[in-house]
Amino acid sequence: TEKEKQLKAWEWRSRLYKRMKAGYEHARAPEAPTNVCLMVTSSTSLTVTFQEPLSVNSAVVTKYKVEWSSSEDFSPVLGEIIMDNLQSLRCSITGLRTGQRYYVHVSAYNMRGWGPPRKSTPAYASPSNWKDCSGREARHRGHTEALERLLQQVRAAHQHYNCRESSKLQNSGRKQSVSRSLKHLFHSSNKFVKILKRGLYLSVIFFYKDNLLVTNEDQIPIVEIDDSHSSSVMQDFLWFTKLSCMWDDIRWLRQNTSVSASSSTALQARQKMLSAAAQLQNLLGTHNLGRVFYEPIKDRHGNMLIVTIREVESLYSFFNGKWMQVSKLQSQRKSLSTPEEPTALDILLITIQDILSYHKRSQQRLPPGLYLGYLKLCSSVDQIKVLVLQKLPNVLCHVKIRDNSNVSKDEWEWIQTLSGSESVESMDHTSDCPTQLFLYELQMAVKALLKQINLPLHQAKHFRLYTQEVLELGHNVSFLLLLPASDDVCTAPGQNNPYTPHSGFLNLPLQMFELGIVACFT
Repeated sequence: TEKEKQLKAWEWRSRLYKRMKAGYEHARAPEAPTNVCLMVTSSTSLTVTFQEPLSVNSAVVTKYKVEWSSSEDFSPVLGEIIMDNLQSLRCSITGLRTGQRYYVHVSAYNMRGWGPPRKSTPAYASPSNWKDCSGREARHRGHTEALERLLQQVRAAHQHYNCRESSKLQNSGRKQSVSRSLKHLFHSSNKFVKILKRGLYLSVIFFYKDNLLVTNEDQIPIVEIDDSHSSSVMQDFLWFTKLSCMWDDIRWLRQNTSVSASSSTALQARQKMLSAAAQLQNLLGTHNLGRVFYEPIKDRHGNMLIVTIREVESLYSFFNGKWMQVSKLQSQRKSLSTPEEPTALDILLITIQDILSYHKRSQQRLPPGLYLGYLKLCSSVDQIKVLVLQKLPNVLCHVKIRDNSNVSKDEWEWIQTLSGSESVESMDHTSDCPTQLFLYELQMAVKALLKQINLPLHQAKHFRLYTQEVLELGHNVSFLLLLPASDDVCTAPGQNNPYTPHSGFLNLPLQMFELGIVACFT
């Protein structure tokens, strides 16, 4: 019995060996990889992408070889990269010379050896960037250094203030601080506003999933800024939005913004905003009040409510607060107004899901790539607004051109000569030059963007590409801009605006748009 078992095992191994031997004798080296694409990704690098061979000739491909040369016949070969990690068929060639023409091909390997190479499309490329154009001077030359010098001066003044304040606090004695703490413990909760009485208010929305932070009286935390507001309140609001970048400096700002009876109305109003922010920080026991919602909530009773939003990592406790589900807060709220004329607080509770959705969407960052953005502005008496998508309000209306965010020198020089959408429409895509694929991708992006804003292609004959610079937002995200005719870029009040879409879009104050860019891409 034992010998029979061994005999069957060896017979099985023999059959397996014969199949393996036949497979090896039948196999051949793999065919060339397919769809070998060459991209310029910086002034010193190229990127190659490719796909598997159409036929592996009965043997699995186990690695690929990328070779490059400055000669079309690859004599000599300047370098090679062996890729044995096949999770991503993408290879970056770095350390190249700017402006040098390079040819690239890719070959596959299996157990029978290397197959024939496949040349890239386009056949060659030169590492470059749009900034390499001759005679071009950087528009922001020296700006970074100047800003850094100003910031150093601010830091020095801030440090001097902190040293002076700490010495004052040491001299004030421990007894006074303890009494303040006890007073804060027993009386601070009474400083939250329960009912709006015609004025300017500040509220905070701290949320975690579907839970909101509320006061011990089951109210959204609100404090009063002023019992009235002036006609220039929108300018004060837009100034206040910048505080979301510097909540830790509220105390320092209050100290350095001294107000007297002779001070301007704007200065007095902004000092009151700083005081309200500091009050909320003290009541909740945290400096970070989140980001300011893009517009204040107004009602017909003369109330205006500025809202800040912050998403927290867990349901940890705050001073004078507890957590409550959004649905429960909305259901138990007893409105003191009529449905026809709700107060700002009622409007806040009714629209709180929309506000939270806006906040979450405004935190999203675009994936790396080159995008075509549509710049459309509209102006009113006291501000300028930018057209953005509701689903992604921190960037312009856009479509993606390609995954590669770099614009090469050749591509940028071609853009300088482009006169409008008709030039894009009439392009010839048959020639195999380095910019040809980019021209096709740009044409497709223009058509997709015009469809997104609901504008027929023939009506966009006066649209232009912005040719002063590529907007590099950071995190390998770049933008080319599509502009309407010069007279239609910014629509004035009462002016007919044929280019603005009507649904799925949002007109965002320019300052709020800038803050969204800063928060997501720096």
